[in-house]
Amino acid sequence: MPSETFPPPAAERTALEEGAVFSPRFDAAGLVTAVVTDADDGMLLMVAHMNAEALALTIETAIAHYWSRSRNCLWKKGETSGNVQHVVEMRTDCDQDAVWLRVKVAGDNATCHTGRRSCFYRLVSIEDGVLTLSSDGSRPLLLGRA
Repeated sequence: MPSETFPPPAAERTALEEGAVFSPRFDAAGLVTAVVTDADDGMLLMVAHMNAEALALTIETAIAHYWSRSRNCLWKKGETSGNVQHVVEMRTDCDQDAVWLRVKVAGDNATCHTGRRSCFYRLVSIEDGVLTLSSDGSRPLLLGRA
């Protein structure tokens, strides 16, 4: 069990936005949003969620952990694939309800469960008044799940 605990968010806006205390604001489901980018080139890799345990484990180990809303469980990113996310830097936004992880991905450098480097591999466009998705051309880096 992680030893890290988080103080309640500051009641005063100035303390929350400018203070030195990390006090994440978890939503009603107990989650904060995690935006994940590549530490070297800045590419957006994924957006996920963390509960207090995942956030504490990430801080303690410098390995990204998340809360899977679809599976309703904690998961260490890359535990089965080897594409572990090593945290280089963590930031929080102004009101501390989101974190930004800059990571180096081990293994095949795939982050998406489709085997691609990024989960954001499709473009949204309008063709003849219809919303469509098209590939950015990226292909899976490995077979199976990342």
